[in-house]
Amino acid sequence: MILRPSLLAVARPLTTVAVAAAVRRGNLAGAEEAFASTQHKTTTTYNCLLAGYAKAPGLGRLADARRWFDSIPHPDAVSYNTLLSCHFACGDIDGAWRVLSTMPVRDVTSWNTMVSGLSKNGAIEDAEAMFRAMPVRNAVSWNAMVAALASSGDMGAAEDLFRNAPEKTDAILWTAMVSGYMDTGNVQKAMEFFRAMPVRNLVSWNAVVAGYVKNSRAGDALRVFKTMVEDAIVQPNPSTLSSVLLGCSNLSALGFGRQVHQWCMKLPLSRSVTVGTSLLSMYCKCGDLNDACMLFDEMRTKDIVAWNAMISGYAQHGGGRKAIKLFEKMKDEGVVPDWITLLAVLTACVHTGLCDFGIQCFETMQEAYNIEPQIDHYSCMVDLLCRAGLLERAVNMIHSMPFEPHPSAYGTLLTACRVYKNLEFAEFAARKLIVQDPQNAGAYVQLANIYAVANRWADVSRVRRWMKDNAVVKTPGYSWMEIKGVRHEFRSNDRLHPQLDLIHDKWDRLEELMKAMGYSPDLGFALHDVEESLKSQMLMRHSEKLAIAFGLISTSPGMTLRIFKNLRICGDCHNAAKLISKIEDREIILRDTTRFHHFRGGYDAREAPEHLNEPLHILVEAELPVGIIDARLMQVREILEDLLKPVDESQDFFKKQQLWELAMLNGTLREEGMQRSGSASPFHNSLGMKRAKTRG
Repeated sequence: MILRPSLLAVARPLTTVAVAAAVRRGNLAGAEEAFASTQHKTTTTYNCLLAGYAKAPGLGRLADARRWFDSIPHPDAVSYNTLLSCHFACGDIDGAWRVLSTMPVRDVTSWNTMVSGLSKNGAIEDAEAMFRAMPVRNAVSWNAMVAALASSGDMGAAEDLFRNAPEKTDAILWTAMVSGYMDTGNVQKAMEFFRAMPVRNLVSWNAVVAGYVKNSRAGDALRVFKTMVEDAIVQPNPSTLSSVLLGCSNLSALGFGRQVHQWCMKLPLSRSVTVGTSLLSMYCKCGDLNDACMLFDEMRTKDIVAWNAMISGYAQHGGGRKAIKLFEKMKDEGVVPDWITLLAVLTACVHTGLCDFGIQCFETMQEAYNIEPQIDHYSCMVDLLCRAGLLERAVNMIHSMPFEPHPSAYGTLLTACRVYKNLEFAEFAARKLIVQDPQNAGAYVQLANIYAVANRWADVSRVRRWMKDNAVVKTPGYSWMEIKGVRHEFRSNDRLHPQLDLIHDKWDRLEELMKAMGYSPDLGFALHDVEESLKSQMLMRHSEKLAIAFGLISTSPGMTLRIFKNLRICGDCHNAAKLISKIEDREIILRDTTRFHHFRGGYDAREAPEHLNEPLHILVEAELPVGIIDARLMQVREILEDLLKPVDESQDFFKKQQLWELAMLNGTLREEGMQRSGSASPFHNSLGMKRAKTRG
């Protein structure tokens, strides 16, 4: 008889504990279920549930929070303070003020909640006025106000308040200053505060790692991370690893990224969705799509961010059809696309030449997915139309945007104008770009290149004088690669690399072998008014060619080369990379500003020949050697044989699109090859397609 009241007393707090535990896990539905099953609800039980609503903002959640608050028989100060947090979490500042005015008792937590809530919702002046008027302050009060001023970018006021803080041993106070200075780009000042910290916690270290990455100093971020791990000062968390892996992506440091992956596998961190997605993104951005695919397949839980990362990875590596198939699979598994998903799908269409499918996605995204097209979607559509040669439609798209077009839209149009030799639209795009950003060298350079292709050297000189008058500095092109953890950089016509003689010797031998296969330099990509012999020499010294030669002499036979370039790869280097991959029996993965190019066995091996991603008229106008035509026609035959296999209805659209492209390509190369060589190549008759038939 004595046990029953005791058991009941234990059961009551246990139900509250269940609610609190669910809230800590972020499981609001579980908290609501535990709350509903609690027969004897105390004020603490209600407060735990309210805390769950404060962590899961939304107008509907706020209404639920208000309803449960009104049900509390005797709300205490914690009840009111938690309700304040619910209003701020939903951005309802006016509602928070009303709650404050009805509170029977206000403690220091009430004031701190107001200061923090107002600052997080952008009302910095009101937060500062509240801080000044507080009847009593504690360490949390000072931390909240310093963090508010630092996050707003007012580092002068933040530092003044920091100096006046009565207690300066709290790591939170110091971390607010470190984060604030990192966010404003003053890395030196941030590190002064970090080094002077009396005590550091994980958040402090994370602020430094993330700050270095944000300020384009990823190498320093990796160094700090190594210090964290080696000294075992603190245990990194998913936030740490996300920043570190982003730094690896920015540096193309695949080796270090793999080390981080191996380190993660020894810890429970490897099961984190955030860590898995960060690793996936790192592999994609560092050029290792195979490991990215394996990691994605092994992930037990995939959120929308993971799906988006994999779809984007396929798109950037030229696997457009695989990206779209994965998009369809994602929808089949009940994952709702967001605006980033649709942007990745449109990017996939751009790099695969699926113009019609891309237009269909763009025009139906609001109706099908309730996603309003944003500026990035419009810019992607301009790129898609430009690559399809629909320049007039691209210009109309720019004019129809409901907002000021992003400079990338004009840049894309300008690039396409060079391909299609459209001076009218080129001058329009260049003017718009220069108005938006007079110091952006890209517009001047692109326009000068278009004039150079047209042999209008007087206009080239005029544009260069224009650049000089506006003090515009051209971004120098360079390529880099990582070998055994060491980063090697190459400029065009590089004269500084210590192994330059060996690089030139290797390239000279490659050039001889390439010419034996029918290669000749495409002088159209040497945009200088000099003699042809000098143009040819300049082409042979492009930075990506030097990087490829260095990679070949510095790695074991058969090893994949991963090369990165800060500008777009030129057409001559693209053709050379294809032939070198065949000569050396190597896979060469080269990333430029547009996408990854995978060269294997004499062609771009990622899902389809690279030329399918380029406007077809380039192949008509380019003076291709017969050897290259033969190699490309073999690619056509192999892929066509695969495409002619039976397909189900869901694949039919993409197959038809590629069949049309391949048929058109075959007709183009067939005609060009016969015209150049005087007779058909061995592979010309194997496909048996007539140009007239493709037009039908």
